[in-house]
Amino acid sequence: MSSGAFIWGASVDSHHFLRAAVVFLLATVIAVPLTKRFRLGAVLGYLLAGIAIGPEALGLIGNASGVASISEFGVVLMLFVIGLELSPQRLWVMRRAVFGTGLLQVLATSIVVGVVAYAWFGLVPGAAAIVGGSLALSSTAFGLQILTERKEAGSAYGRQSFAILLFQDLAAIPLIAAVPLLASTSRHGIDPTAVLRTIGVIVAVVIGGRYLLRPIFRFVARTDSVEVSTATALLVVTGTALLMEVTGVSVTLGAFLAGVLLADSEYRHELESNIEPFKGLLLGLFFISVGMSMHVHLLVQAPLLVLGLTLGLLLLKGFLLWPLGLTVGGLHRADALRLAVLLACGGEFAFVVLREASELGLIEAQQSALLVLAITLSMALTPVLVAVLGKVLGAKKKEASTRPFDTIDVERPRVIIAGYGRMGQIVARVLRTRGIPFVALDHSIEQLELVQRFGRPGDIFYGDPARPELLRAAQADKAEVFILATDDPEASLRVARVVRRLYPNLKVIARARNRQHVWRLMDLGVEEPVRETLYSSLKMTRKALEALGLTAEDAIAEVERFRRKDAELMKIQYLVYDDEAKLMQTTREAVEDLNKLFEADAETPAPPEKGPDADTPLINER
Repeated sequence: MSSGAFIWGASVDSHHFLRAAVVFLLATVIAVPLTKRFRLGAVLGYLLAGIAIGPEALGLIGNASGVASISEFGVVLMLFVIGLELSPQRLWVMRRAVFGTGLLQVLATSIVVGVVAYAWFGLVPGAAAIVGGSLALSSTAFGLQILTERKEAGSAYGRQSFAILLFQDLAAIPLIAAVPLLASTSRHGIDPTAVLRTIGVIVAVVIGGRYLLRPIFRFVARTDSVEVSTATALLVVTGTALLMEVTGVSVTLGAFLAGVLLADSEYRHELESNIEPFKGLLLGLFFISVGMSMHVHLLVQAPLLVLGLTLGLLLLKGFLLWPLGLTVGGLHRADALRLAVLLACGGEFAFVVLREASELGLIEAQQSALLVLAITLSMALTPVLVAVLGKVLGAKKKEASTRPFDTIDVERPRVIIAGYGRMGQIVARVLRTRGIPFVALDHSIEQLELVQRFGRPGDIFYGDPARPELLRAAQADKAEVFILATDDPEASLRVARVVRRLYPNLKVIARARNRQHVWRLMDLGVEEPVRETLYSSLKMTRKALEALGLTAEDAIAEVERFRRKDAELMKIQYLVYDDEAKLMQTTREAVEDLNKLFEADAETPAPPEKGPDADTPLINER
């Protein structure tokens, strides 16, 4: 070939590469923001983008297999990052939830689905085991995203869901590694050599990595180069994966083991931050390639079969998850139902397992295509089902909240606490240790159930503090102080309005969300509301100033000076808080005054001034 022909061929390949890159990026930019806008998740956006540009829709990209071979490296990096996150200490802390509920869920679902696949669909035992194991896994990306968006990651069912997803990530590793062994067994019977080779390679990687990886990273860290560190991390991942591939073991297993070996090292966080951009980009490419290879025409040709598989998967996993959440997880019925709906869908690891099983001939391509389509539909339905369930349970909660308030049988309390959340509990604990009698009221059934789980004290009662009859039952007329610790600003104002009208002589100490909330409470006659983040922010500022070289006394003086000026500004702006123009003007003036004050007092800082709004002990706390 002449040099001109070679250059022309190279330019053609470059043109095709650039065209493919533009198509991928354009599809991603359009599809992913749309699905995230409707809270359907980025994974579904990537899948829809792949379907749109694939051969079954617009046909903009024809070589799906070539894209898949590159994008599977994203799965390798994802498993490396998962390994980094699975430190032994973390697993030990969560051992009961992870190896209790998580283990039982994966085993139960794998066995039931495997039996169904073997008995009803005629799969051989090895194929049925792989199908059962892959469908037992749920979508970590969807589950964690939904929990985060709904702010339920810290709830009882959120923590249980995270533990199950964590075990599923662990279970995916041996499942992926078992596919080549089962494929070989189904053709040639059990191969002891293959089994021993797999075990030997894993042991060699673990032992070699234990004694080699940390010295290597220690040597690289001395170069103080981000590029070299990133290259080393990629070298470890690709090298381990290549070793696994050469010896006939799953490459993803090697990447996972490399991550686990470095999970407890001092380089873990740096490695994770270096790998993350590559992982996210290539993992998105992997999901696009899955979407490109999906046989969407099956939904038109056999809609009943595809929808039946989808609903069957959701119902089967849901029915197995619900009793596990109730019994082993210790959840209430509503939370167990939330858990079942959230984790009933298929997961992204199933795409990896089914693709590998199909390529090795363990299951037929048609069977793999049907299952991939059903898993995708189940993932698409999950956000909708979670939202519907949330509304249904919210309506039931509203009905339950109309129940009569608890009978209060406490002797004359000196303090009444409205709201038994984070702030209310701290106040209650201090009062209890001082032997000061109090009554705590909370309108959240879930909060009281949580308190009951840890042993309900006899001074916490259910009821809406804004109801006059509840305040009378709590003997508000005999109390000295009313602590308004409710975290909902509107509910807080309702309670304050009732208390100030019925008990004008009762001292009210109120929690405020922000400045507007402070001013509205002041309108109701509540003096000096306590902003929930002010003093913690001041303490953080003081610590930052000390870390920057100021002495403790100078840092305290600076923070106290700012606090005094802010308290003055709060009172000035209270007079004009309904006038936005004047608010902006007073804010600008306050900033200028504060700058001048700091400049004037730079050499002779003013001593801390104690006033009615001061909280010097908190600021001075060390």
